[in-house]
Amino acid sequence: MKAILQRVLSASVTVEQELVSSISKGVLVFAAMAPGDTEKDAESLAAKVVKMKMWDDESGGRWKRNVQDIGGEILCVSQFTLLASTKKGSKPDFHGALGGEEAKKLYQLFHQKVQESYAPEKVKDGVFQAMMQVALVNDGPVGCSLSNNLPYRPLY
Repeated sequence: MKAILQRVLSASVTVEQELVSSISKGVLVFAAMAPGDTEKDAESLAAKVVKMKMWDDESGGRWKRNVQDIGGEILCVSQFTLLASTKKGSKPDFHGALGGEEAKKLYQLFHQKVQESYAPEKVKDGVFQAMMQVALVNDGPVGCSLSNNLPYRPLY
């Protein structure tokens, strides 16, 4: 399981020219499920998303506050391409990503756990397996990569 967290001033998901979800200040999370990932992995990653300290505090202390502390929002988007292998050739290989219904079930659990760890009304979602247009205004830019149970593989 892997997630990329982007600290944003705003983010949105559009599918077939219809706005599906949008957030103001907070975190945009791109999440991918891998073969062998478990429900426990989804729960653990969800907790990390909510607790990741990506903002300064009022006195200027760096990396002191998380999305809850600032009253921000979270937008979760499934993105299996995070697990692409690009080691050989110029075409990505997606065998490292979990597919179909298994991935959907685990992603939905991840999203649910993020909601439960924070506040359901502050956690939005994209559309699983849809062609989405994701718009964001980076804040910083600041981004973090989180993973559970993935062997280290350089992406080159």
